[in-house]
Amino acid sequence: MEKVNFRTKVLSRHLKQETPTLNVILQSFPCLSYNPPELSEPAAVFDIKEMRKLMDGHNLEERDWFFGLILQSKLFNPVKRGGKVFLSPDYSQSKEQQREITMRRIEYLVEHGFSKNWLTVKGPEDELRKLSLLDCLFIFDHSLSVKMGVHFLLWGGAIQFFGTKRHHDKWLKDTEDYVVKGCFSMTELGHGSNVRSIETVTTYDSSTGEFVINTPCESAQKYWIGGAANHATHTIVFSQLIIDGENQGVHAFIAQIRDENGDICPNIRIADCGHKIGLNGVDNGRIWFDNVRVPRENLLNSVADVSPDGKYLTAIKDPDQRFAAFLSPLTSGRVTIAASAIYSAKIGLATAIRYSLTRRAFSVTPNGPEVLILDYPSHQRRLLPLLAKTYAMSFAANHLKMMYVKRTPEMNKVIHVVSSAFKATTSWHNMRTLQECREACGGQGLKTENRIGQLKGEYDVQSTFEGDNNVLMQQVSKALFGEYVAAKRSKKPFKGLGLEHMNTSRPVIPSQLTNSTMRQAQFQNDIFCLRERDLLERFAAEVSQCQAQGKSKEYAFTLNYQLAEDLGRAFSDRAVLHTFLDAEAFVTSGPLKNVLDLVRSMYVLVTLEEDAAFLRYGYLSMDNAAIVRKEVAKLCSELRPHALSLVSSFGLPDAFLSPIAFNWVEANAWSSEQN
Repeated sequence: MEKVNFRTKVLSRHLKQETPTLNVILQSFPCLSYNPPELSEPAAVFDIKEMRKLMDGHNLEERDWFFGLILQSKLFNPVKRGGKVFLSPDYSQSKEQQREITMRRIEYLVEHGFSKNWLTVKGPEDELRKLSLLDCLFIFDHSLSVKMGVHFLLWGGAIQFFGTKRHHDKWLKDTEDYVVKGCFSMTELGHGSNVRSIETVTTYDSSTGEFVINTPCESAQKYWIGGAANHATHTIVFSQLIIDGENQGVHAFIAQIRDENGDICPNIRIADCGHKIGLNGVDNGRIWFDNVRVPRENLLNSVADVSPDGKYLTAIKDPDQRFAAFLSPLTSGRVTIAASAIYSAKIGLATAIRYSLTRRAFSVTPNGPEVLILDYPSHQRRLLPLLAKTYAMSFAANHLKMMYVKRTPEMNKVIHVVSSAFKATTSWHNMRTLQECREACGGQGLKTENRIGQLKGEYDVQSTFEGDNNVLMQQVSKALFGEYVAAKRSKKPFKGLGLEHMNTSRPVIPSQLTNSTMRQAQFQNDIFCLRERDLLERFAAEVSQCQAQGKSKEYAFTLNYQLAEDLGRAFSDRAVLHTFLDAEAFVTSGPLKNVLDLVRSMYVLVTLEEDAAFLRYGYLSMDNAAIVRKEVAKLCSELRPHALSLVSSFGLPDAFLSPIAFNWVEANAWSSEQN
């Protein structure tokens, strides 16, 4: 009514042609000022340091050492804004400048012991240290981490895994010291995910004891090879190996592509892949091999070898098993992608949530104060479920890293399946999170200095490199199908991949859900297991029916792609939940457990709300789906007081966030502009 009366007075004066005095119409409002959320938000009810230990999982001291190391150097582009120093690459630089500064940063890090023992010392502790430092690299710059990952994990990892002592002795120390700069030539213009059909061809010349590598057609050119365009001196070449006219399948060879002066070697042609939507600090290139000769010893021969007189030698007679052995280094890439995607999401959420705890918009009462945007239920619904999912997937990424560093040959299949599922799930989640955070920050989200928008372009590639996400999810479903068929044929219990729940009775979901039921770990586990179990049974039945009609198994998989996609997600969601429950089991602090219980419930219930499979296949009734939706809104309000504490537990130094996460008023002040 106050607004109605005000408008009536204004119109009345207008009709009477009265001249208002300024103090009648204009009201004085104080200028907006920044109030740190630490001063206005509730104090943390749990130990933030303990939560950070749980989230990072390992090597906290090494992480903090790295943060300190790059804060000391101007190579990492420190910029003062709003009274704070922020570190972030200068994305206004040209492609060539970004590549050059990335190389200088690598040299700085290697000089300061960053990569010490990465390749020459083996053991879970050393591998965890390496993975923790890669996490930190991703937090600063995706280009820097990818370029180092290609060199150490792909080139170096291939020599470790595919090579034998002669290769280790010759190459690993120089690789670790960055004397040799390696790249990894697998992808071709004509073949990406379908590595088995790559077209590069290698033959053996017994008269000289050399392999001859050739690019027979344009579609066989090596493509997107990180490091190739400017800096790499050597590459691992994946190629079909032809011996005595018989194709022995894909093998890996070491080839030099540049000499000590940086000049391209004879019979090698290299072109630039050009400017990209992100990762312009990585010099992606294309390579053609024109009958390039390399010594016989350059075949990485842990799986197969060729004798001096040209005889093909291998202990793995099955071509399928031999090919699978050649794909093992890609596992390390998927492990690091899963972790890095979550750290990227953490940057987005920490920035957007901190901003929403200081930015106000509109009032909900006449003449009342403007409301913090995170106090709007709609804003909570946008960000807090993504926060819960990020927590859940952080535990999953840590679990995957532990599996990887403790791997045995018998675990290769499990690691392949889990890493494929988690890589797809986390990278999809990251892109969705960054988009929501960008929008939640309004126009400020568009500014490169605020990182979120730029991170979208930098991380978009994760959906397709190291395996297209949709293809990886289909591989997960095929692996589950194989386990199902094997268990049914042998009449033995399911064992492995978390499928042991298939050995028990089918879970029963209550016909009427209650608040307390939905928050119980037992219910949450039951409904995720029910979905996975039912979809696996449906998928197996559909594929078997197609096969009974005379269709091939591969064609049957293709026809049932929708079920396969649903099953892949069901497996991943259930596996993520189990890692969350495992992490909770080690928590002894009551306040910490209480908050984690809220976060886990949010993760599960928002998954129930968002995935149509729960309604499509009848795991939730329409009534129960409505109840779940209401509970998600309630959980948002319960998590709201913990929002600052939860993002503070990410352990991200202030310098790696952005101005809008802190004093955005001062950062945009005229005085700041002059400085």
